[in-house]
Amino acid sequence: MIYYKIGSPVHELSNEDLKLGLFEAFQKLGKRNKVLAIPPDYTRLPSRSGELTELTWQYYGESLTDVLPALGTHTPMTDHQIRHMFGSVPSSLIREHDWRNDVVTVGEVPASFVEKVSEGAVSFPWPAQVNKLLLEGNFDLILSIGQVVPHEVVGMANYNKNIFVGTGGVEGINKSHFIGAAYGMERMMGHADTPVRRIFNYASENFTNHLPIVYVQTVVGLDKTDGKIKTRGLFIGDDPEVFDLAAKLSLQINFEIVEKPLKKIVVYLDPTEFKSTWLGNKSIYRTRMALADGGDLIILAPALVEFGEDKEIDRLIRKYGYFGTPATLQACNDHEELRNNLSAAAHLIHGSSEGRFNITYCPGRGPANLTQNEIESVGFQYGNLGEVEKIYNIEKLRDGFNKMPDGEEIFYISNPALGLWAYRERFKY
Repeated sequence: MIYYKIGSPVHELSNEDLKLGLFEAFQKLGKRNKVLAIPPDYTRLPSRSGELTELTWQYYGESLTDVLPALGTHTPMTDHQIRHMFGSVPSSLIREHDWRNDVVTVGEVPASFVEKVSEGAVSFPWPAQVNKLLLEGNFDLILSIGQVVPHEVVGMANYNKNIFVGTGGVEGINKSHFIGAAYGMERMMGHADTPVRRIFNYASENFTNHLPIVYVQTVVGLDKTDGKIKTRGLFIGDDPEVFDLAAKLSLQINFEIVEKPLKKIVVYLDPTEFKSTWLGNKSIYRTRMALADGGDLIILAPALVEFGEDKEIDRLIRKYGYFGTPATLQACNDHEELRNNLSAAAHLIHGSSEGRFNITYCPGRGPANLTQNEIESVGFQYGNLGEVEKIYNIEKLRDGFNKMPDGEEIFYISNPALGLWAYRERFKY
């Protein structure tokens, strides 16, 4: 059922608009006595989920008993991040998701189904895992809050991904990431109907349909006319239709087709959001279908201090590197530790250009930043941030095409998490 929907490519939803829409949906839902909110973490700051969580607190008050950020494999939020993102929500309500210890398996998607939807790419069963709080908390409303946007693992982010990955466990996350990588990231990004999404939908229909989950989804994009991030849609409901509506709008807002392959893309990673290649590699995922063969991707990453946010994944990235699909699959075959961490293996595949284009990471020069040796050891090229920024000054660049003083044409992206870019021949509708 759809409880509220609004959105188009020209809408600009304010905080008051979000409040009116959210409260209208809550009124339709009727009185609730114990509410759990599952927003994204700080890495999804532009999603407006922080404001929506704060508005939920304003509406339900003490009936909102728990807020469980959908960390997935990410680092828990700091006190500063919690205050900045969730405003007046009491920090005592925040729960940390531990993907290694806090989960229960609610069911298993059969291997035959996984093999069918992945077109034979993989043939193992998939465990549907969620944080035990969802089952043990006796909630009469679970609000899954987040942004629908193109995504490398599932095609379009959010909806039940927020549950099965955001609050999921080791095996479920690992296998879902690997299914997407084995099937082919470029076959899925920007598509709502993908093998991984079908697996999540099977789990929703068969294993969590008894949970009172309502999805609160935004569509947010960058307005290239003024360089501001704007909220274009809000969709609230409890069935697949709410996701489909948001996904259709997101494809209009967050997806940009370019008419020719791009020779050089420069991406900036905001230091408040991107501190790892685990997140920063969105620069690679979201631009790879736009880059020309032999092209250059330059990533300005002033706060880059680690590869994986999870310590074990960080270790595996350092050991095996981003050296392409054949090398990664061979490493999985040869090393049990990588076979047991398939999300890391999938990430290594996603983060490689497969030799098709050049990737240069430019971290800051602080004592905590990744060094040149570290960057090059995993298969990337290294750039000196200060020197590169003299050439590509983000204060002067605008999102999209820019002509440099020497005549060079580049394509600039100020936040890769907000979009997907492709040239027409590489994207299949």
